[in-house]
Amino acid sequence: MKKFFKELFTIEKHPTRGLMAFEWIILGYLLLTLVVTLAFYDQAANPSSMIGGRIRVAAIMAALWGVYRMVPCKAIKVVRILVHLALLSWWYPDTYEFCRMLPNLDHLFASAEQWVFGFQPALVFSQEFNSKVFSELMCLGYSSYFPMIGVVCIYYLLRRPQELERIVFVITGVFFVHYVIFDLLPVTGPQYYYKAVGEDMIAQGVFPNLHGYFYHLQERVTLPGWDGGVFYQLVEQAHDAGERPTAAFPSSHMSVTMVLMLLAWHSKSRALFFCLLPLGALMFFATFYIKAHYAIDAMTGLLSGILCYWAFMHYKGGKWTVSYANVPKRKKNKRK
Repeated sequence: MKKFFKELFTIEKHPTRGLMAFEWIILGYLLLTLVVTLAFYDQAANPSSMIGGRIRVAAIMAALWGVYRMVPCKAIKVVRILVHLALLSWWYPDTYEFCRMLPNLDHLFASAEQWVFGFQPALVFSQEFNSKVFSELMCLGYSSYFPMIGVVCIYYLLRRPQELERIVFVITGVFFVHYVIFDLLPVTGPQYYYKAVGEDMIAQGVFPNLHGYFYHLQERVTLPGWDGGVFYQLVEQAHDAGERPTAAFPSSHMSVTMVLMLLAWHSKSRALFFCLLPLGALMFFATFYIKAHYAIDAMTGLLSGILCYWAFMHYKGGKWTVSYANVPKRKKNKRK
């Protein structure tokens, strides 16, 4: 541990001059959405707030880069990583500002759900399995989202520091790929669509087109399950703090969870992988148990997670490729 902290605060001989690969992803998304916000300034509900938020994020990024240039050590790099990981949740409600300007598509996804399953899993699941224990397990799975990200990042920091930049690049990449999708695909999920239509109508297979209903209205159904549970309250508080009628398809919770499990497997730590596995399974069912997503959202999230993992892990550009320099190579056995 003493050696770890010594390396953490040792001045680097060859510091990174520009932004790290994951920061380029954030900056790219920031600039892209800034242009869109300016182009549709009159149609947006809170354009000044959106522009101001992007200016603040850019300022934070520039300030952290400046500090690193003055004191180029791994500790400052870790701070840069931690700050932007913490800001990932800030970008989520922001997607609502874009998709609210487009006509809602939930009627198509609810209809597809009905066609695939013959019923609405998000409506029936919590009704059939409503015990206190089951409710808490589902909420435990859903509330483990950010802790799982933290655990994977901490593991790589402590055990495989040469790959930390790379896995943060992968995690950041999957987040912002989904943010782009959410900006363009206005699907709110059952918790908002069912509230707007009425669960009685949904149970009868009636899925009306709500057009621009969610431009102003943000009412959602009550979170199903045992409201006296600890994890139930954690999920409810998280929803009160940042949930919006946006980002249902595909499920980024499921996609990111899939990426985390693949990163755990890549780390060669079977203990890490098998610790995340039950939480990943709970996450899958929890997404539609709490009515945050349709079941097809969770299924598609699995696929998008695998595709994003493959794409970003095989990306050969960017600064993270230098991290392989510290990975010991296997020696080939020479025949005598």
